[in-house]
Amino acid sequence: MAEIWSAEQHVDKERARRLIRARFEELAADAVELVSEGWDYVAFRVDGEWAFRFPRREAVVPGTEREIALLPALAERLPVGLPAPVFVGRPASDFPWPFYGARYLEGVEATGRPVEPTALGVALRALHAPETLEAVGDALPADPLGRVDMSVRLPRLEELGVEAPALIASARELPPARHTAVCHGDLHMRQLLVAGSELTGIVDWVDVCRSDPAVDLSVAWSTLDRASRPAFFAAYGEIAEETRVRARVVAASLCAMLVDWAEKEEVPRVLEAAVAGLRCAVDDE
Repeated sequence: MAEIWSAEQHVDKERARRLIRARFEELAADAVELVSEGWDYVAFRVDGEWAFRFPRREAVVPGTEREIALLPALAERLPVGLPAPVFVGRPASDFPWPFYGARYLEGVEATGRPVEPTALGVALRALHAPETLEAVGDALPADPLGRVDMSVRLPRLEELGVEAPALIASARELPPARHTAVCHGDLHMRQLLVAGSELTGIVDWVDVCRSDPAVDLSVAWSTLDRASRPAFFAAYGEIAEETRVRARVVAASLCAMLVDWAEKEEVPRVLEAAVAGLRCAVDDE
């Protein structure tokens, strides 16, 4: 699977500096430092104040456009930092896709670190609220990647070598998912920013969509430990067993993909945390 992690456009610090200066004369872009690089994006901190994200693959460009359009509205509704675009770079001869800069959010990715569960539960409750769907839902596709569709997820678990017979048996009995909320769509440890255990931001909204809340509630297993889960659900609200099973399947799938990526890219912190999350999802621990 190594080829799917490869960048179609490689942006290093020097290229990022050139692209930013070419689009935004008001930014010096003297200090450019790598913040993170995943399979969809590379992100840089610019002049200490801004975070710029550049797509690595053409497949994520529609999601980038959705981020640019929707994040300002979502940022007004959630009690946590979101990367709402301030600077939008449009395609040109030097870079074929849109990119954007937002205020830099303090914190580091939550991989291998504790996350305050109450704040995360409150944030997701606000995201999944009917009022949020009413405000922005018409602009969103319904689960375009089938992340809460068990006919898609369960074969994927098998491809990834995940052995979870009890969970899979329960998931086969689930009714079709209902796309009733605005969802992040790809929420896991690498998308959460923390300072200590304080939740400071939720990033990487390329998969924002209308979906079953289970797609985001998977974070309760992929990222939180068993001791933190009650506080998370006390803040978010109780969920049905159907939602619980679906969320665990999504968590297992996300963590298995992170394991594969971390092994290929030799990222031990992500590998260790993803293995732990996969175990939690499969065993419900």
